[in-house]
Amino acid sequence: MHVVVAARSSGQATAVDVGGVTVAEAARPTRPRWTWADTNLWYPGLLRAGVRVDRCHDLRLAHRVLRASAWTTGSRLAQAFAGAWDALQPVPAGGTPTPPDDGGTLFDLDPTSRASAAGDAATLDGRACRVELDAQLDAVATSRAPGRLRLLLAAESAGALAAAEMQRAGLPWDAGRHDEVLRDQLGPRPAVGARPDRMERLAAEVRDALDAPTLNPDSLPDVLRALRRTGLAVTSTRSWELQQVDHPAIGPLLAYKKLSRLFSANGWAWLDAWVQDGRFRPEYVVGGVVTGRWASSGGGALQIPQQVRTAVRADPGWVFVVADAAQLEPRVLAGLAHDERMADAGRGKDLYRGMVDTGVVDSRAHGKVGMLGAMYGGTTGSSAAVLPRLARAFPASLALVEDAARTGERGDVVTTLLGRTSPRPGASWHETQVLAQSDDADAGAESKARAQTRAWGRFTRNFVVQGTAAEWALCWIAEVRRRLWDLGAAEVPGDRVPTPFTGRPHLVYFLHDELVVHTPAPLADAVAAEVRAAAAASGRLLFGDFPVDFPVSVGTDRSYGEAKDAG
Repeated sequence: MHVVVAARSSGQATAVDVGGVTVAEAARPTRPRWTWADTNLWYPGLLRAGVRVDRCHDLRLAHRVLRASAWTTGSRLAQAFAGAWDALQPVPAGGTPTPPDDGGTLFDLDPTSRASAAGDAATLDGRACRVELDAQLDAVATSRAPGRLRLLLAAESAGALAAAEMQRAGLPWDAGRHDEVLRDQLGPRPAVGARPDRMERLAAEVRDALDAPTLNPDSLPDVLRALRRTGLAVTSTRSWELQQVDHPAIGPLLAYKKLSRLFSANGWAWLDAWVQDGRFRPEYVVGGVVTGRWASSGGGALQIPQQVRTAVRADPGWVFVVADAAQLEPRVLAGLAHDERMADAGRGKDLYRGMVDTGVVDSRAHGKVGMLGAMYGGTTGSSAAVLPRLARAFPASLALVEDAARTGERGDVVTTLLGRTSPRPGASWHETQVLAQSDDADAGAESKARAQTRAWGRFTRNFVVQGTAAEWALCWIAEVRRRLWDLGAAEVPGDRVPTPFTGRPHLVYFLHDELVVHTPAPLADAVAAEVRAAAAASGRLLFGDFPVDFPVSVGTDRSYGEAKDAG
């Protein structure tokens, strides 16, 4: 029998087998903190048995944080040779180890954002878990900021519990309505391997307009060659670039691209594979992105396209409460920098509108594009024009991201508020820098080195903000999860929600700064209030008494799309 280590508040660790004993222990009122190799190996079985775990310590997730944190470099955990814990891959709830499908990591900087080494947490027995737990507790205790690291590990582990619970509960999905949407936009369901009628007709229009009878509109090289043969100086088939071109082929080509995305990402094949028994059960990968953001191992869990939102329908007697955190990253930046003027601009209102009201910028759009440029390293266009005004208005915030960028350009690391540390650039980065400094370096080598340093600087510039925003979101999830359970249950006739959430409001979807709760209709107002209160509590947890607001827009409806629009 596999074992799991349970670390209680006394600090003692006890091995417990996963069976009746575990279920009984988990139900005790002493609120044990269950410590195990990987939440997704153990928690799904408990959920199927109707047991909700209040809190846990996920050793795999904690190991990744502590191994890389700049605050633990002197610990024996950080200095040890790579071993079994370093080789573990994330295992999605109900799934098998697979690379996360996150649609691209931050700036597509690969190696540390995806788990690629082989490993199996199920082979780590109780003794291995106890040894690892001791090493982690020592690393935290001897770190530069033990309190912050403890909060990060607790939040990360709470996120793992929430992800498993969302996979268990599933997002209610009306397969019939989804089919109607597809038929309305694409036409009848095609045979396997064939295009839908409307896509085929658009493809024919593109071929005729480009005089390319054998053109495959799904082939980027083919489309680019055909466009260039007509004299169009396009460099890509991105929609924003094609929209600047005046040619009869552009309209049908853009329409084809839109329908192709729907057909490939959320078409009938997706519906058959991912919606079962009226539920879409996404497979999240907690911490799957290098900044700490979540990824997905399949099913496109990190997006619900607008075209299919009407298919997301709450059960009869239930509604969705959809909550979005407004301007999360710039508010986090204000908190990180203790920038009181930026915090004041967003107090009780839209932050970008507040910038206009205080005369920092002349339009909300300029405020938004300027802040995105500051956080992501925008140096051209409208962003570059606005940045000097933002630097004068918010010197502390701009100095923080500029300092992070300079740190990255030197090849050094930056750290989030709670201790997640950025990776160092790889060997090829350093080789390029050395080559550029050699006596025989040419202009090309120097240009390549400068481009690499700027790119890594843009990465570290945003890492501190996006990573801390991910920490805020984890704390929000943990707080919402606790508050929802405390609300208790309501009687709902014909309840289809699985145990242990029958009759109870529960999380069903998460995307960076958005949470969706499926709740019995009578509890909707209470849920909305708790979601807002949890956002405020998370802000206090991270930034103490610094007066930065984290407002949340909330909408309620049986339809996810309607609730989202109402928020």
